[in-house]
Amino acid sequence: MSTKKSKIAVIGLGNVGKVVAANLVKGNRQVIVATKTIEDATTIAKELGSLATAMDVGAAIKAADIIVLAVLFSTIKEFAVKFSAQLEGKIVIDPSNPIAPDGSGGFKKIIGEKESAGQTIAAILPKSVKLAKALGSLSAGSLASAARKKPEAAVLFYATDDDAINRKIEELIKDSGFEPLHIGKIDQSIRIEVFGDLHEFGGLGKTISVADANARI
Repeated sequence: MSTKKSKIAVIGLGNVGKVVAANLVKGNRQVIVATKTIEDATTIAKELGSLATAMDVGAAIKAADIIVLAVLFSTIKEFAVKFSAQLEGKIVIDPSNPIAPDGSGGFKKIIGEKESAGQTIAAILPKSVKLAKALGSLSAGSLASAARKKPEAAVLFYATDDDAINRKIEELIKDSGFEPLHIGKIDQSIRIEVFGDLHEFGGLGKTISVADANARI
């Protein structure tokens, strides 16, 4: 028996948000897209085709079951305060990485060495939000190029404290063209963020298959 798929909104249409939305459309998922201006969201929705719908941010959150919060880590606290009422009870996916340019062509972490974006954001969002750290263990470039990889799908790791949402998160990751792999609770988020042992720009250095990933967990 088929089950109705969750409604998804991608909030933030920078490098990561645009690729996530495009991958979902390619996987035949309807997607709501939203960013700072409805004009920008409408332009991208037109590029994505009939499965994409543009809305303003508040309406997008209200209409969706799952919110992919593809905005800069530094702006999430302000976002959570502004839209706290709309976020109540939603599933939120956080792909963010707590980094900024280091002035030498690379990146530096902007929170404590042992702190994670996932845990930081979990403390900011309303208590009723069901948070998953996902879609951020690869670069935007790899999210685009490695989707639907053959013969073995590339892995996207995820972490969440709420096992009741695992099926929905895994369905979304599969429809994005990747193989989902649960690594544990939100306190494991640091492993799948930049510089972590399960991130492309950390211990991995590349996309990997399920077999390789299982050997590393």
